[in-house]
Order: sequence, then structure tokens, then C-alpha cells
Amino acid sequence: MMKAIVVTVVLCAALFVRLSTSSQDKQPVNDPIVTVREGKLRGSVHTLVDGSTSYSFKGIPYAEPPIGKLRFKDPLPPKSWKGIREAVNHGSVCPQFDITTEELIAGDENCLFLNVFTKSLTASAKLPVMVCIHGGAFTSGSGNSDFLGPDYLLQHNVILVTINYRLEMLGFLSLDIPEVPGNAGMKDQVAALKWVKNNIAQFGGDPNNVSIFGESAGSAAVSHHLLSPMSKGLFNRAIEQSGTSIDDWGVGRDPVARAFRAAKVLGKDTKDVHELLDFLQSVPALDLAGLTFKTDTEDEKNRGLPIHFAPVIEKKFNNIEPFLCEEPLTILLSGKTNRVPIMIGYNSAEGLLMLSDHLSKADFRNKNPKYLVPREIAQKISEDKTKVFGERIKKFYVGNKEFSNSTAEEIVNLQTDINFAYNTNRFVHLYSAANQPIYKYRFNYVTDMNFIKISLGLAHLKGVAHADDLFYLFNNAETKDVYEKQEKVRQIVFKVTKLWTDFAKTGNPTPDNSYGVKWEPYTRTGKEYLNLEEHPTVGHAADRDRTNFWDSLYCEAGVPCIARYNL
Repeated sequence: MMKAIVVTVVLCAALFVRLSTSSQDKQPVNDPIVTVREGKLRGSVHTLVDGSTSYSFKGIPYAEPPIGKLRFKDPLPPKSWKGIREAVNHGSVCPQFDITTEELIAGDENCLFLNVFTKSLTASAKLPVMVCIHGGAFTSGSGNSDFLGPDYLLQHNVILVTINYRLEMLGFLSLDIPEVPGNAGMKDQVAALKWVKNNIAQFGGDPNNVSIFGESAGSAAVSHHLLSPMSKGLFNRAIEQSGTSIDDWGVGRDPVARAFRAAKVLGKDTKDVHELLDFLQSVPALDLAGLTFKTDTEDEKNRGLPIHFAPVIEKKFNNIEPFLCEEPLTILLSGKTNRVPIMIGYNSAEGLLMLSDHLSKADFRNKNPKYLVPREIAQKISEDKTKVFGERIKKFYVGNKEFSNSTAEEIVNLQTDINFAYNTNRFVHLYSAANQPIYKYRFNYVTDMNFIKISLGLAHLKGVAHADDLFYLFNNAETKDVYEKQEKVRQIVFKVTKLWTDFAKTGNPTPDNSYGVKWEPYTRTGKEYLNLEEHPTVGHAADRDRTNFWDSLYCEAGVPCIARYNL
């Protein structure tokens, strides 16, 4: 008798669970509600470009608002709420200096929000999850869908998560004291990844199949997560697009001195770090935006990209977990990385974005080519040697000519190599010691979707500009008409997004023959990569001559280079 009662109870419980799950899965499409650890969320329903239905949940807090005395501090877990929280609109963007419009955007310090876009709310769906970390020089940007539209990626049955994180001084101030060790913006990203791990199953996602990806500063951030112990176990694959942790601009240097200079710009001249902190916590948040350009040293004004409030090497303090406490190169060479498969590459003409600036300073650079020497090298060699290296760099790219409009293509190649290509090739080579699959690419699709190149008035020049690849991954107003009117463009977008999503799903971007070529993983002997273009081909040693030239300089300067780690 007792046995029969137990069986009946078990069966009823199972039926109840089934009915509850079924009821949740069949909730009205016009009123999607999901329960996460902090409470209930109401999202909205959208029709994608392919006509299918998707759900969006925007403005979800993944950490406590970093306001008041929490300014500059590590993020704290989010607080719960009662009732149903509306998640139909994006949360506030972080206070920032918009590098595209060169305007200040007030936003709000309460800006630690993320957005989830999915085609299923069935917990058993276990869709692959792609978390996008936006770019913007660690100075501007957000996860908002007005630019990072989810439609193209969601066609392939993945979940897209986009995030905000604190920017510039609010996110990357470091005072080398326990109160502000630095990297708050990176720790924001870690907090977002923890939230995804804990909650994404409620949106139909697989918490054990999470890929992080980003472009430019977002790519450098992804690269740092590969190196940080704090990020271990929070993602399964990584995609780096045009940026690494070993780029000159990927790590902030002399952060305390920069903080004092920033305070002086704001009217506070002090040499006491705690007095400095009290002052910086008291000023309006927007006053802390746009200080990168006002705190440059003389060398920084002429050398490299203007990105200085960035991830830093933290000092170690008791009972404080650092995000990064060793040089990225040291971690790479020691093999202490988070070992996951990666997809990594750069655009064929990244330097189109820097061409105008280079030409505006052409006379100075013709007379002072020493400033073409990357900071990593310049810090290792003498001033005289730096001048010699500078002349060699100039001669390699323009011969006996000068930098001018007539050498625009050569300038583009130079800026591509200095800021992106060489260090991508070096990172790939060094990371290959982790014995994980590496899929390396060179992006060279040239269509009317190349919005950056076209808006710069440089459509007549070859190649793909910095950030042009984003328009093949995310739908937005800038390229909406082109996408809708050109069938060829739609086919290319589908192919590109399939590569990205197939990698997220399986760790292999070409698991079938749909792309027309098999993408071979990188090896140190073959240096394989894929030319992403109208007629894709597998190549070996991307931009070989230019890469070898830069590698010879790095080797000669005594900096870890490709040639020294060929075995």
C-alpha cells in the first residue's frame, strides 16, 4: 500500500513539473516573462529580418549601481526586486565621451545593464550563448541594439547578450591602493559573465556553451579575459576582432600619474593619493569623461593611439582578487592562460580609420619618424636607436618618398600593422602554445556594407576599414537599406554570421561545406589563416613580408617576438 502511495506521489510530482514547464514554455508571445535569480522580467517580442520571432529583455541589472561611495569600486552583486520588472527598454548608457561624434554623453553612473536576445524561452533548448563586449577605445559605446542589432546572429539559433561596462576614468582609474586597484570596467564584464552563467538557462541558453566576442577595445577585453584568473570557467570560446591584450593600446601605463594629471585638469592639484580619491569621488560623473586627450604626455600625443584609460596591471593586496596582476606577455609565455578555442583576426585595411590623422601630421612624421616606433620597443632601446628604427620603418613603407596623399595606401598598411595586424599575428603565435584550436582570419569583404570606409570618403582605396566587419554581424540603421535592397549583401551577411555562430556552437567555424572552403586551424609551421572575401581561400603567414619586418624590429629590441618562439 505504502509503495503504491509513493509511486502515485512521484508520478503526480512529475506530471506537475511537466505541466508547469509546458505552461511556461507556452506563455503568450505578446507577454514574455522570465524568472531570474533576482526576480521576474517582462520582455518584448520582435520579428527578425528573416521573419521569425524573437524575444528581447533589455536593461537587466547585473550588478549593484556603482554610485556614491561605490564609484571606482569593484561591482557588487545585483539586488533582487519585487513584482515584475519591465525589461522592454535599454538601461542608461555609462557617462562617456563619444569618440565618433566627439561629444559628451551624460548617461548615468547607474549603467551596469545587459540585454538578452533569444528565439526560445524553453529551458531545455540549450542554445549556444554569444556575449558581445562592445568596442570604443574603452572610452565610449554601449550594448544597445540601435548599433548592435541582434537579427543577423539570431537567424542561426543562438542567444546574443550585450553589455554595458564602466568606461574611461570611471571604469579604468587605478590608484595602486586597495580602495582603487583598477580594472573596475573589466570586473564589470566578469560580473556580467557570472550573471549569464547563473541565469541564461531561463532564456533557453546553455550556461556551459558561452562564447565571448568583441571588436577593437572589445577584442582587447576578450583577450584579457583569456589571461585573467578571475574569468576562468565563465566562457568556453573566444572571438577576437581587431585587438589584443599585447597591443600598445591594450594596457594602460603609469595610471597613478595620469590620475593626478586628470585631477589637475579638473582644478585639484594634490600629491596625496587619498585626497585625490576623495576629490574624484566628489565631482560630477560627466567631468570624468573625455580626460584621455587632456592627460596625454608629450610622447603619447605623437606615438600610438589615444587609448590610455585601459586595463592595467594591478598591485596585489590582501583579500582583494585582482583581474590582472602580470603583464599579458608574461602570462602568454608562461602558458597560464584560460585554455579555450579562439577565433581571431583583423581587417585588411584597418589603417583607413587613421589615414586622415596621419596625413594631418604628415610634415611632423616625415621629420620625426621615431614616433612610428611602438611604445613597447621604444621603452627598450636608446633614443638614438629609436631614431634609426623610425627611419627604417618609414623607408620600408614609402621608400624614398614622403608621407603624403600620394602614399595613402602605404600609410594605411603602416597604421594597420602598427596598431592591429602584427600583434594579432604575434598573439596567435604565442597563444598556440596552449594547444587549443585557433582559427585565424583576415577580413576582406568589400561591399556597400563597409560603412566606415564609405563614410570616411575612402571607397576608392583597397581593403576593409577598422570596425567595418561589425556591419556584417549586427543590423543597424546605417546599413539597413543596403541589406534590404541587395541580395548579394544578404548572402554575405548570412555566410559571415554562420562562421561566427558555428564557431560558437561547435568550436569549428566550418563544420560543413556551406562556406565553400574548410578553415584549417593555425599551426606554428603552417601559420594557416582564412581570407574572408568573396572567393575565400586558405592562406599561410598573413601579410608575410610586413609581419616579418616588424618581427625583426621586435626581436632586435629584445622584445618577445615570433621568430624566437618558433619551436
